[in-house]
Amino acid sequence: MRSAAAEAVGTALLLAAVVGSGIMGERLAGGNTAIALLANSLATGFALIALIVAFTPRSGAHFNPVVTLALAVRGDFQRSAVPGYLLAQFAGALAGVLAAHAMFDLPLLQASITVRSSPGQWFSELLATFGLVFLVLSIDAKSAWAAPFALGSYIAAAYWFTASTSFANPAVTLARGFTATFAGIGLANVPAFVVSQLVGAALAVLADKALRQNP
Repeated sequence: MRSAAAEAVGTALLLAAVVGSGIMGERLAGGNTAIALLANSLATGFALIALIVAFTPRSGAHFNPVVTLALAVRGDFQRSAVPGYLLAQFAGALAGVLAAHAMFDLPLLQASITVRSSPGQWFSELLATFGLVFLVLSIDAKSAWAAPFALGSYIAAAYWFTASTSFANPAVTLARGFTATFAGIGLANVPAFVVSQLVGAALAVLADKALRQNP
């Protein structure tokens, strides 16, 4: 329960950073979407680095249902703890969105109308999630010190090299459906993104198994 609670807090702080930096970036960018996206991506990447450092000893710093599932499938995470972690991640993500709205004096309850729906964006989510999960599964004891920097850098970069701006996280995707701000996604577009993310994560697990060196 303590680990799941930590996972909820960490995920909430991550979403507060994602949505809050999107709001601030859009307000300060003067209509320049590129600057707003740059601010959003850098803030998210830096926040993720800090949160992984803070929460790895407390919960493992998954912050992502597909990461939890992938680690459980490989046997690196206790399967009986998976439901609690998934619940904590989704609840934390929604709480983080509400916190971002509160910080900027916006209505707490919103629904996004931003359309994010195309084969290119679905493939982007598959590829972004594949890369993220494969990276997580590639981290071992020798490279654990570099994990926060590798993961934060990957997410910041994926904002730019994917057409979808790299959600790569079902909990983040659903939560961002409830913000009518720069970071939002229309609720009707959420299921296709989540399916793409699950497929990407499954392919990453298979690729890790196929390419991992024998001890």
